[in-house]
Amino acid sequence: MIDLDKLRADREKCIEWKNIKPRWEAIKGLPILDDIEIVLGKSVDIYSPSLSKEDEEYIYKSAKLIQPWRKGPFRVSTTFIDSEWQSYIKYDLLKPHFNIKDKIVGDIGCNNGYYLFRMMEDKPKRLVGFDPSSIPYCQFKFLDHFIQSGIKYELLGVEHVEFYEHKFDILFCLGVLYHRPDPVGALKSLYKGLNWGGELILDTFMIDGEDEVCLTPKKRYSKIPNIYFIPTINALKNWCYRAGFQEIDVLEISKTEPNEQRKTEWIDTESLNDFLDESDKSKTVEGYPAPKRVYIKARKIRKKS
Repeated sequence: MIDLDKLRADREKCIEWKNIKPRWEAIKGLPILDDIEIVLGKSVDIYSPSLSKEDEEYIYKSAKLIQPWRKGPFRVSTTFIDSEWQSYIKYDLLKPHFNIKDKIVGDIGCNNGYYLFRMMEDKPKRLVGFDPSSIPYCQFKFLDHFIQSGIKYELLGVEHVEFYEHKFDILFCLGVLYHRPDPVGALKSLYKGLNWGGELILDTFMIDGEDEVCLTPKKRYSKIPNIYFIPTINALKNWCYRAGFQEIDVLEISKTEPNEQRKTEWIDTESLNDFLDESDKSKTVEGYPAPKRVYIKARKIRKKS
């Protein structure tokens, strides 16, 4: 059994790291406001009529300090954070396929919480985000300073879900599985973290084909070093079955396009166009098939005796 409280205390020490502390100090200096308006749409917008010019400048400088902003977009008054990913595209794709009203919901690999903030409008019972990364944690705290969402952000990973203090009705695991060297083990942890009748909504990179196989990159895939297995849909289904899931539905298949992932002034690294072959955009720079994602829903159903 994992001692989650001890692990939490260890993980929260990240705010003292040399590269994180200035970001954390900037968040602590944000203005305190009691006239906030939140608008949830393609971007998560935060408005206040009482912000001074000095406040606006501080918010912009603080937001720039805690880049790169991968997920979003967000707007905090006059500061528009144009994230690398236009995350509303994925959210709008998935929204018709879930009902989270009065449900206990977890987002595994939640990054800065964009999807969790969007979910607030559907009135779930509880929202919990899992992500062990320190900069997205700072971004969440920056945003939630104003939103005061009540979302619980855990600096934990997919491997901790099965040991969590309570089970979930719905788990989202978006863009995580290909980072795991043991994908079936990760799926088992998700399965154990669900209540009976619970649902997993998952997306991962895929390759075309009917065979039950997967691509295993030698070093990198699309310039990403920690990509381990990219399955066909049938292989992914087999992983889910082995983890215990039943009733696995394919919701959507989509190719990643430059309108969804692209370089902006809010990241300091390369993006999709840099990851693809200049002469053949159907391939990555390594010669593998260009990124394509499959979205699935898998259910945890009590087996009939």
